[in-house]
Amino acid sequence: MAHLNYNHLYYFWMLVRKGSLAAASEALCVTPQTISGQLKLLEGRMGPLLTKRGRRLDTTELGRMVFRYADRMFNLSYELIDILDYQKHESVRFDVGVADALSKWVVAQLLRVASPPDMEVALSCFESRHELLLDELKSHKLDMIVSDCPIDSAAEPGLHSRAIADYSLAFFCRDQLELPFPFCLEERPLLLPSRKTAAGRELKSWLDEQGLNPTIGGEFDDSGLMQAFGAVGREIFVAPAVNNQQFEQNFGVHCLGETDAVKERYYVIFAERMIQHPAVARLCNLEPETLRFHSFFDH
Repeated sequence: MAHLNYNHLYYFWMLVRKGSLAAASEALCVTPQTISGQLKLLEGRMGPLLTKRGRRLDTTELGRMVFRYADRMFNLSYELIDILDYQKHESVRFDVGVADALSKWVVAQLLRVASPPDMEVALSCFESRHELLLDELKSHKLDMIVSDCPIDSAAEPGLHSRAIADYSLAFFCRDQLELPFPFCLEERPLLLPSRKTAAGRELKSWLDEQGLNPTIGGEFDDSGLMQAFGAVGREIFVAPAVNNQQFEQNFGVHCLGETDAVKERYYVIFAERMIQHPAVARLCNLEPETLRFHSFFDH
């Protein structure tokens, strides 16, 4: 083999990553016929790389080996492009995925801290479930994810997660309640994070440990919606204990109490190549205590 056609290899790599001709053609902005033609030329030089299993394409043993090399090559090329872009521009784009379970107030402050003071950052935020954001990150559509749970780097090669902050959870209500905390939590319906979230599951366990059996007034995937719902109603709701006094003033609510037994945890997840991104690097290099004492309401 005199030389390797990297364009043909790129089409093969994208096809395997996307899992179908239709998805790959959409990502590459070409027709499925174009990809098929490029693949035939590549297989003519290398040998069979794909096989059909019903209506699905699967890689041969040779195809899996070629894909592993191609994956390393093209991820490295993306990393090089990113590094060159960061060094060349005074401003940089920062595409961040945010898990909908997290407090918007805290995420806003974390992203403020992430912005380097000597560089203009054009921030784009996308909110969704953890699993969907992870797919976007692996497809190079996001630079970083802020989530409530880490990843297993062994199961997700090339991706890393880092714990950056955690906050106790506080309970709020528009009305002052008669019983002391935590027994007052049974006086009104309680709004909780969804049990699909780590905080939601931990809160349910904590309530059981306290011997409490409150009426559950609702469970929310979106923390912002839960807090807005509680602020205009008469239910009890939870939020990170970042600055309880200012939170009370802003929303016209009272803090009933807080627990250190349940934490809302914040993790950043990023591809290995993204450690060169100025905002990702800055956030990862900050000490957790630095983030703990930053409050959105102080700005």
